[in-house]
Amino acid sequence: MTRLGDLERAVMDVLWDVVPGTSDGVTVREVADALDGRELAYTTVMTVLDRLAGKGMVQREREGRAWRYRPAASREAHIAQLMLDALDLGGSRDAALVRFARSVTGTEAEVLRAALGSEAGLTGPGSTGDAGGADTLTDRVDGPTGRRPAGEAAER
Repeated sequence: MTRLGDLERAVMDVLWDVVPGTSDGVTVREVADALDGRELAYTTVMTVLDRLAGKGMVQREREGRAWRYRPAASREAHIAQLMLDALDLGGSRDAALVRFARSVTGTEAEVLRAALGSEAGLTGPGSTGDAGGADTLTDRVDGPTGRRPAGEAAER
């Protein structure tokens, strides 16, 4: 998976934050307007969205003369793929996973345990024993936008 540049990431953040999964998507103008604080030409945003579509990061659908864009995958799915790609960079996947597991906070470790337990069909503290339990724990750690809640610093 290709890493995103700063502007591509800003555009994807708009799509992930603004476009619900059931939405028909947003237009270039709506994305440009959401990128407040940046003085970007309409054509610049259009080019970025076109390139993201070429990379498979966004889906687009024609509506009249315009395109409507929506993310091809959730922010969480994208981040998970980046993590998997990082594990493929070489060396020992096991060693990298152990190093990662030792670097997470206690709450994050709880989320991982619950997710692994639900994959194995087990239940544990904070887990409901079904696949839905992991999403609830993820929301608690990262908040509904996929970011750590304000005021909650990583305990590293």
